Amino acid sequence: MTEELCCTPTLSGLLSYEQAVERLVAAAHPLSGTDNVALRDGLGRVLAAGVVSTIDVPGWDYSAMDGYAVNAADCRSAGAELPVSQRLPAGVAPEPLVPGTAARIFTGAPIPAGADAVVMQEVCTASAGRVRVDVAVPPGDNVRRRGEDIAAGSEIIRAGTRLEPQHLGLAASVGCAELVVCRRPRVAVVASGDELLMPGEPLTPGKIYNSNLFTAGGLLRALGCEVIEMGIVEDTLEATKAALAEAASCADLVFASGGVSVGEEDHVKPAIEALGTLDMWKIAIRPGKPVAFGHIDGTPFIGSPGNPVSLFVTFLLFVRPFLLRLQGRDDWRLQPMQVIADFDWQRPDKRREFQRAQLAIGGDGIARASVHPSRSSGVLSSVTWANGLVVIPEGRVIARGESVDFLPFCEMLR
Repeated sequence: MTEELCCTPTLSGLLSYEQAVERLVAAAHPLSGTDNVALRDGLGRVLAAGVVSTIDVPGWDYSAMDGYAVNAADCRSAGAELPVSQRLPAGVAPEPLVPGTAARIFTGAPIPAGADAVVMQEVCTASAGRVRVDVAVPPGDNVRRRGEDIAAGSEIIRAGTRLEPQHLGLAASVGCAELVVCRRPRVAVVASGDELLMPGEPLTPGKIYNSNLFTAGGLLRALGCEVIEMGIVEDTLEATKAALAEAASCADLVFASGGVSVGEEDHVKPAIEALGTLDMWKIAIRPGKPVAFGHIDGTPFIGSPGNPVSLFVTFLLFVRPFLLRLQGRDDWRLQPMQVIADFDWQRPDKRREFQRAQLAIGGDGIARASVHPSRSSGVLSSVTWANGLVVIPEGRVIARGESVDFLPFCEMLR
């Protein structure tokens, strides 16, 4: 976060954003247990044991281009003529270079013993089994040295790395066929609300479809979790307690949407207090002031508001760093981009706001962010319109053209 974002005046009884994140991360202990997976199955997994190369890469000196391998001493001046004694395509083991000769060589082929330079073919003239070298050749020219990329015994990918395609390629380059990765966190998802229906069921008066299950499930899977769907829980204290206790018995984290406020039909908070401990509840942010964190018989619990935008935003801000730490990752801190505000914000709030925003690059090459016209936490379409969040510090008025912090979704969903 920028220096400005670190200013965190709090409302009475509410944690600041930073305080809440630090509390969550401190309580997230990396999971025990690992999986051995084939290299091709490692994409998106978190490495539990660093990859150490057993070989040099490249494993020998090789040619950087098509041309002729020579001993530079034979080509101290332009015009040297040498017989061609062998042909070396990539993948062929060379014979030692016969003194006073050249070897026709191609990109990637090993340099034969006795040669110390490669002359590119564009400055050579070949005829009748001989080659004339039309330039003076310095030793080492166009030669890639053994181990210049990777030295045997070096760690090439460290533990805690989320594996991207380039990591798989790097591991393959040293012959690694299997990876030791952290096991995926098992997250039980509980949705409470008598008004909820599953997609495909007939929509009846007073009912809504359970979008939160699919939003939360997608977010969890994007971050490498196994999702356990606990179904829809009726709005009673006993049903909520039973569902949360069952979820805690089979998961590394229980995530609940809805029921974390203080209304008569909000039963998650009293259920957690009855089953275990509630360590955090209210945070000085908008949207998503009620975010619950606690433990059920030792299993961590995080509860988000039921409004779909609040769920989406609070998941990215709070559940994401918790899950990354469970997986042993240390790259959980969000790094905002500095962009130009393409909006005016004349409604300062005592809480820090994370507004849905769309970043676009103008014809002048400048990145500008506009905010969605609705501040409602029920407008789920706003988070598909947006590609990130603009951070509006507490009490801040923003004029169009000022610099603001922008958190891109693409960086928060990995």
